[in-house]
Amino acid sequence: MTQLRFDPACYDSQLADKAARLQALLAPFAAPAAEVFDSPREHYRLRAEFRLWREDGQRHYAMFEPGDKHKAILIDDFPIASRRINELMPQLKAAWQASEVLSFKLFQVEFLTTLAGDALITLAYHRPLDGAWQAAAEQLAAQLGVSLVGRSKGKRIVIGRDFVEEELVVAGRSFRYRQPEGAFTQPNGAVCQKMLGWAYEALGQRDDDLLELYCGNGNFTLPLATRVRRVLATEISKTSVNAALANIADNGIDNIELVRLSAEELTQALNEVRPFRRLADIDLKSYQFGSVFVDPPRAGMDPDTCELTRRFERILYISCNPETLAANIAQLADTHRIERCALFDQFPYTHHMEAGVLLVRR
Repeated sequence: MTQLRFDPACYDSQLADKAARLQALLAPFAAPAAEVFDSPREHYRLRAEFRLWREDGQRHYAMFEPGDKHKAILIDDFPIASRRINELMPQLKAAWQASEVLSFKLFQVEFLTTLAGDALITLAYHRPLDGAWQAAAEQLAAQLGVSLVGRSKGKRIVIGRDFVEEELVVAGRSFRYRQPEGAFTQPNGAVCQKMLGWAYEALGQRDDDLLELYCGNGNFTLPLATRVRRVLATEISKTSVNAALANIADNGIDNIELVRLSAEELTQALNEVRPFRRLADIDLKSYQFGSVFVDPPRAGMDPDTCELTRRFERILYISCNPETLAANIAQLADTHRIERCALFDQFPYTHHMEAGVLLVRR
């Protein structure tokens, strides 16, 4: 498969190709035409990571072609990244060029921003960080108006906060999210907001309960909780669980119970294969689950978890890998049909696709 290039003039044809690919993948299941949600053509990516490359006595932002870690592509700006990242890049570069304390053995820079305008920068070093570095970093954070994290082997220094704050609007209601440094967040905020709106509409207003697997920081959990009686959500990452708990509290939503279990472990609990201490205070039998929401990793759902979802009247599935989505649907096709499907272009100018399907019992 050829590598796509950044070219806004070709965006519409690239998106049409993706829609055709998704339709072909879902055609064996008699899927309806996909709803297509496009991306901004530029400045859509809210996070970016750069290695630093030393040339002519100076460190420069650099990226590499896939599979080639030796030929650096030096970068001064990055048009797919948010405007905030592009504003910060030259200011940060000027700061490390002017300060040996900041630049010495600095090898990687990460930016995390939000649609709401918040920003956090992570600086990674091949050396211990000392008091002189912290003093310089505190001055830099104040100068740039950002939070800043310094990382070296076995050490992490936080100046300001170790998260950014996002605000997304779904069906006219604003939801606030803490997005921690180092944890997964949706990279394309504008498309993420469209994904949330589609999932909210596809689920509909329900008078029963929702099970959510792989809930992350509660990205989908918060708006979907307003559509059902109660939500039981699971996530295995401790950082994401802590962020989700903070987000639930910050938004004043009181019908969500969150448990730190993997999807596989929850499947075992619901099948009464084994008990889990983390579920000791949760009465699983009190739930009246009508729907399950899943947003699994690229590998999709494992066979046992996929089989578990068969029990539900509605399966709302967000996928970052339509090939494994199709494999999961094949396992469910004898009991569920696709009622709605959608393409979300989170990653323009690449072959990656995000898809959503609503499966309902036949």
